[in-house]
Amino acid sequence: MKRALVTGGSGALGGAIARQLAMQGCEVLVHANANLAGAQAVAQAITAAGGHASAVAFDVADAEATRVALEAILEIGAIQVLVNSAGVHDDGPFPGLTRAQWTRVIDVSLHGFFNVTQPLAMPMARTRWGRIVTLSSVSARLGNRGQSNYAAAKGAVEAASRSLARELGSRGVTVNCVAPGIVGGMSEGAFDDKAIAALVPLQRAGTAGEVAALVGFLASEEAGYITGQAIPVDGGLT
Repeated sequence: MKRALVTGGSGALGGAIARQLAMQGCEVLVHANANLAGAQAVAQAITAAGGHASAVAFDVADAEATRVALEAILEIGAIQVLVNSAGVHDDGPFPGLTRAQWTRVIDVSLHGFFNVTQPLAMPMARTRWGRIVTLSSVSARLGNRGQSNYAAAKGAVEAASRSLARELGSRGVTVNCVAPGIVGGMSEGAFDDKAIAALVPLQRAGTAGEVAALVGFLASEEAGYITGQAIPVDGGLT
């Protein structure tokens, strides 16, 4: 049984991804930062459905706390499926953006990607099989107004993933990004139905399950020849 770690697993999207991986037969570590109870609820739901899961909590933006937590995880064995789903928004127009807003988003989405992925990469590579999937965003491509910090972080993660894909490919490890658009329960509150219909060719918001399905595919054996890609799940928005 492959071990999977889903950061940000206490959230709606991360929880859907954790459940998808469990259905595919992974033992899932559901990560949270402050919302450990949320991660525990996801893990309990997976267990109740016959899967294997447990909850872990640490701040991905805290390099030392992440190192300590991952050392304990690796004592049991390598993580072979890593999904970097942790992320935060702190939106505002760039001329009025504070350094704290800029730094907070970069710390979680970009530095968090490094803090989690770097310690897990070599143990994964030694198993000669691995999947790293990181949640990006259409903001990385469209440059949404008021999201310069978020767009910068997600664009950087996509670039880093392309480089990492080249480094780890010979070890049987694929590295990809999934870039959601407007997803129900997460971002559609910023858009009414009329705006969504005008922006999105499919004329609706997506679902967490639709994003999780792609993540699950990229984490599967069948996706072994896909690497270095950033794939949108956005209803044709980009």
